[in-house]
Amino acid sequence: MNVSAQPSQISGSNLEPVSGPDESGMQDGQGWLTVHDIGKSYKRRTVVTSASLSVQRGEAVGLLGPNGAGKTTVFYMITGLVRPDKGFISLDGYDITKLPMYRRARLGIGYLPQEASIFRGLNVEQNIMAVLQLVEPNRKKRKEQLDELLEEFSITHLRKSPSIALSGGERRRLEIARALASRPSFMLLDEPFAGVDPIAVGDIQQLVRHLTARGIGVLITDHNVRETLSLIDRAFIIHSGNVLTNGSPQEIIDNPDVRRLYLGESFTM
Repeated sequence: MNVSAQPSQISGSNLEPVSGPDESGMQDGQGWLTVHDIGKSYKRRTVVTSASLSVQRGEAVGLLGPNGAGKTTVFYMITGLVRPDKGFISLDGYDITKLPMYRRARLGIGYLPQEASIFRGLNVEQNIMAVLQLVEPNRKKRKEQLDELLEEFSITHLRKSPSIALSGGERRRLEIARALASRPSFMLLDEPFAGVDPIAVGDIQQLVRHLTARGIGVLITDHNVRETLSLIDRAFIIHSGNVLTNGSPQEIIDNPDVRRLYLGESFTM
């Protein structure tokens, strides 16, 4: 099943194209979700001074940092939950800064919150079908796509099970399968490793690799540094409301400032 956002979703949406390169130096254009120098203050307190980052389709990127650094606010500005005071966010080279979350979802940005997001009163297949009914008008194709998603995420045997009876790993598989029903080109994962057992951690890592293999860009924010660094292609480290550095997992681990301010000198993978 093709889960990619179609170009027409952007080109026909009356969005303004990004005029050109800016001082952030971030890659932009088709196939990129890019954050350009965004900032946020609440009354007199500046939470995010300046943050720029980018995610390409088919890669996994981590947004990491200590508590209170501003990473959650940056993440929520990307999802559309929080409006930045400055800077802008672009998708496929078009400015989406002012769009609410539901419109970003229509353009191909999926969001998986930390809290359970299943429809508790529905069974497994009904959870997925609730989304398919919004995006696929053809009944036969809806049924085919439902079966494909159930098979792809190894939950066919659970299709009639009440969603509230699922284990943590099964629930995450259902949530990601349901998110894919809307055909996203990017997935934003908020604390995917929070509150899950070691077996489920491996399950979630496998699911993220599955998403990138399908050409979906994944942005992850999580407090579980080792699990995240072992999974991603690149990471951006937020500290004191700014991007401290970015690079590959090994570059992040080897960075003396990151070790001093975030990981600790004794950190090992």
